[in-house]
Amino acid sequence: MRARQVKTVTDAREIVNARHLSHIKVGVFDIDGILRGKYMSREKFLSALDKGFGFCDVVLGWDSNDQLYDNAKYTGWHTGYPDAPVRILPESCREIPFEPDTLFFLAEFSAPAEKICPRGVLRRVIAKAETMGFSAHVGFEYEFFVFNETRESIREKRYHDLKTLAPGNFGYSMLRNCVDSNIYQNILDLSESMDFPIEGLHEETGPGVLEAALCVDSALNAADKAALFKTFTKVLAQKQGLLATFMAKWSPDWPGQSGHIHISLKSHKNNSVFFDADATDNMSDVMRHFIAGQQKLMPELLAMISPTINAYSRLVPGFWAPTVATWGVDNRTCALRVIVGNEQAQRVEYRVGAADANPYLILAAALASGLWGIEQEQELEAGVVGNAYDQSFPEHLYFPSTLWDAAQRLKQSTVARQIFGDEFVEHFAASREWEEREFRQHITDWELHRYLEII
Repeated sequence: MRARQVKTVTDAREIVNARHLSHIKVGVFDIDGILRGKYMSREKFLSALDKGFGFCDVVLGWDSNDQLYDNAKYTGWHTGYPDAPVRILPESCREIPFEPDTLFFLAEFSAPAEKICPRGVLRRVIAKAETMGFSAHVGFEYEFFVFNETRESIREKRYHDLKTLAPGNFGYSMLRNCVDSNIYQNILDLSESMDFPIEGLHEETGPGVLEAALCVDSALNAADKAALFKTFTKVLAQKQGLLATFMAKWSPDWPGQSGHIHISLKSHKNNSVFFDADATDNMSDVMRHFIAGQQKLMPELLAMISPTINAYSRLVPGFWAPTVATWGVDNRTCALRVIVGNEQAQRVEYRVGAADANPYLILAAALASGLWGIEQEQELEAGVVGNAYDQSFPEHLYFPSTLWDAAQRLKQSTVARQIFGDEFVEHFAASREWEEREFRQHITDWELHRYLEII
């Protein structure tokens, strides 16, 4: 049996026993979309397949630097950081090319931690879509920079004067992807062997920046594959003496790194509900309401879409990132790009997200807001023709300008609480407030250069 043939607990038990594995790798994605996990003995793993296992809930209560939130209600010193129940997902079984003597399984938190587990949040949104008669089909696109650096060298250099994989701008370069074909081919091979297949991989504009478009899949599978792609691309790079980053904007000299999402809805009969050959731009009423919901709620949900301090450095005019909840037909200056096509191709591209967003949470925000728009029969504001950066829009469409402001908008959003639940909104907003407070404790190079001598 191959790893991707595993679908049930029985299958998982069979493949582990057949391969005589002593240990199995199991991981869960945390609030920031970082994979946390461990090796489990065969005996422990087989037992956990049936009844789950306990995983310290601190992984839902700390930041990307393992610093403990001091403002979270769900977990903290006041709860003693107990174990939270976790279930193993047999159908997630994968072989890891670098570790032939083990298997990898995803897991997710069960109740009560399920209320704030990012994968659980997305699952509930998908369940909502199903009750409305829809299935979502999703393709993630990621830009990421690759450096001729190691995890040690970036620290020795204090993150300055980093050497990129290639110099200068050379978007869609055949020269670059031939010269550096080893890293390109290794990424493609990895994507096939671990089943997060890539339909397009190319050089982007910027030194050493690549863009990968993952193949379309059902919503939950697409998010799993996006999260695994980010994780194991970084693993692959580091094992080759390189370093890959999905940071939203690592340098003021180059555009930020996007994490766009292509979304379409189908009926349970597998027909597109976005396509209407008789409508303007083939946009059905369902598609129009869906995009209107996304447009309306985008400023309220921005903390889920742009969840880091750094993400707001990317959201500036003229750098291929939207600053307002706009939409347009095949217009890449807009936050929502309507892609007109046949029944299979008609879709919307959700362009506001950066590469650093948690795939589960940004997709939950993009999908849930659209479903809300359908339910409420929301109508789109005027579409943008031309350069959105040069135009003015109603105030309610502008994004919060900082992570703190975005967290306040999320906390104050009645719709967000209805969609995602009070527990998640309170916990996630608190985690973003923590991130902002951590940032405020530090002095930037910009401040030193600007003020130290002169002021």
